[in-house]
Amino acid sequence: MTISSHAGYPRIGADREWKKSLEAFWAGKIDEAAFLQQQQEIRLNHLRKQQAKGIDLIPINDFSHYDHILDTAVMFGIVPKRFGYEGGAVPLPVYFGIARGTKDAAASEMTKWFNTNYHYIVPELGGAEPVLAENRPLQAYREAKEKLGIEGKPVIVGPLTFLKLSKGYAAAETDEWLHRLIPLYVQVLQELAAEGVQWVQIDEPVVVTKLSEQDVERLGTIYKTFAEAVPSLHIMLQTYFESIENYRDIVSLPVKGIGLDLAHGQEGNLASIRKYGFPANKVLGAGVIDGRSIWRADLNEKLALLDELRKTVTDDHLIIQSSCSLLHVPVSAERETKLAAELKGALAFADEKLDEIALLTKAVSQGADAVHNELNAAAEALRVLRSSAARNRRDVQEAVAVIAAQEPNRNKPFAERHAVQQAEWKLPLFPTTTIGSFPQTAEVRKARQLWRKGEWDNEQYEAFIHNEIDTWVKLQQEIGIDVLVHGEFERTDMVEFFGEKLEGFAFTQNGWVQSYGSRCVKPPVIYGDVAFAEAMTVAETVYAQSQTDRPVKGMLTGPITIMNWSFVRDDISREQVAYQLAYALRQEVEALEKAGIGMIQVDEPAVREGLPLKEAEQAGYLAWAVKAFKIATSTVQDSTQIHTHMCYCEFHDMIDSIEAMDADVISIETSRSHGELIHSFEQNTYKLGIGLGVYDIHSPRVPGVEEMSGMIDRALRVLDPQLFWINPDCGLKTRGREETVASLRNMVEAAQIARNKYAAL
Repeated sequence: MTISSHAGYPRIGADREWKKSLEAFWAGKIDEAAFLQQQQEIRLNHLRKQQAKGIDLIPINDFSHYDHILDTAVMFGIVPKRFGYEGGAVPLPVYFGIARGTKDAAASEMTKWFNTNYHYIVPELGGAEPVLAENRPLQAYREAKEKLGIEGKPVIVGPLTFLKLSKGYAAAETDEWLHRLIPLYVQVLQELAAEGVQWVQIDEPVVVTKLSEQDVERLGTIYKTFAEAVPSLHIMLQTYFESIENYRDIVSLPVKGIGLDLAHGQEGNLASIRKYGFPANKVLGAGVIDGRSIWRADLNEKLALLDELRKTVTDDHLIIQSSCSLLHVPVSAERETKLAAELKGALAFADEKLDEIALLTKAVSQGADAVHNELNAAAEALRVLRSSAARNRRDVQEAVAVIAAQEPNRNKPFAERHAVQQAEWKLPLFPTTTIGSFPQTAEVRKARQLWRKGEWDNEQYEAFIHNEIDTWVKLQQEIGIDVLVHGEFERTDMVEFFGEKLEGFAFTQNGWVQSYGSRCVKPPVIYGDVAFAEAMTVAETVYAQSQTDRPVKGMLTGPITIMNWSFVRDDISREQVAYQLAYALRQEVEALEKAGIGMIQVDEPAVREGLPLKEAEQAGYLAWAVKAFKIATSTVQDSTQIHTHMCYCEFHDMIDSIEAMDADVISIETSRSHGELIHSFEQNTYKLGIGLGVYDIHSPRVPGVEEMSGMIDRALRVLDPQLFWINPDCGLKTRGREETVASLRNMVEAAQIARNKYAAL
């Protein structure tokens, strides 16, 4: 008999109660006991919901207080020595210290989870002596069974994926580290088996990337060891985000089931099944419901896909599930009461995806006639959206087609522009700036809320924003920053703000997803053709410039980042969506320049995360991503300085594309991975202006001058001092005023020390 499951459920709760609990604990408003009680109730409510929706095999241990990779590290006692861990179960202050930093210890590095907008904490293996500190999957299994009678499916990150995502060891030490980790995994699995666990989901998403022959052999060793140690345990080797590489090797592993992504990885995985079949003795976890998309599934199409799979796999060896964890989509579309009917009818968030999984399972078990009405309703909802006026704007489509056929370039090469800009701006050696945003205090958020509710009129709100701009322009001048920003106090989010002002976007009321830690974002929905309506940033930027003689940067979010941090329509290519966004942003860039703003920053922090996992597709993506940026920025005068910003970027694998963007200045997040990035520049020359972030804004600590000076000196071993800028890692929106001012003062002092040192050379 076919059963239903999925790969994981969102942590945050329909009302972000998880986030609120975390932040209350961090703020000292609740103690540890109250925090743990709240977290347990949230966790159990999620399980109750899945029970009620008829999911047969419910995942457990997919819940986390912060991040599932961090959970795996602390389960094995892998804690950096600077946090003073002395063994045993890792205390919560140490756990959160690793993630967020403490007064005395820098946080561990945070980076993107494959090609998603989720961030994980990078385990640091250097000097670690792994042990099983606590069996978290076992605790989760017992809780679900004792409290709710659920025979859960524990979820664990697999050894090879965990190791590949970690740092602090040499490639030659890979086998040594697996030798350390495998016995600990065996201990976890044996304790689960002894408890009566039937299924365990072991996530190995690394198998969708290109593996070496050694890695394939390592997988064989890992899962042979598991099979021999726990022969009674049903292991579902779960893959996601793409089709698996080395298909025949992976499906031959001694596990009970293989979970395949049949949404993003449908083409490749289906081709492999057609060519090589699927082992008769294994269960196929058919990930037919897209765990990363908010759009309702074409259920007739999914049933046709399942019918094809059933020619190879018997019904009792088929589990219908999501393509990946539902962590990447909002919790429920039920309360989205303000969306247009044509749009709301086509949405499916996590809860609706569970309904789709259950419905498809019923259709397979009882026949399509048993769900005839539901299938028709889904088809009609998709038809209505496809035929909407918002998706069929000929003016946009024709204009973008003309622009996309051209090759956008600045009038002069960088070296000539740089000379013009130096003459125009007369900046000192090592100019200092920030990335854009300043602290969004409770007062700022309250003012915005009053304005949105209509309790403040436009004049009141504008006066408040101007006052905030005045305060921070004066502070920046007093601190000694060379190139200022207006602070972005009018913006809730760097993508949402622009989406609200462009046509073709819609906004949910409760469509929150976790980005990192308690940081949740509410991505806009690109559901129609994107079009420029009116100037979006000119008023605030011009006002800030009127308050100072120093240059003020205009601040925009780039087309690729807006796209990658939005939920994107799936009826046209992402390349076409990017060009529509770029054309709209070009009009904003031109409006800023016309208004007298001669420095314009177009941030692209999300370019890297959109990089396809398949090497064969990466060059094509980077080519049109670069083109989209240049469409937005290439029409300005030579004296207009274009800046951009990137975070969490593995620079070495796309340095040529970043240079091809031809931005006059790029700032890059580096403080959590400074050494690795500097190594990239030792291997590659970068000839444009660049600022490597000299301190981590995600940590509440105030870094010292000496610490920043060390980062500057190391960077200048491989970068041209005449092209080097000094700035924080990212925007300062989430930081407090006092720590922001103190950190920036130290940064300016470090810049002055560098000027004194290098001016004499």
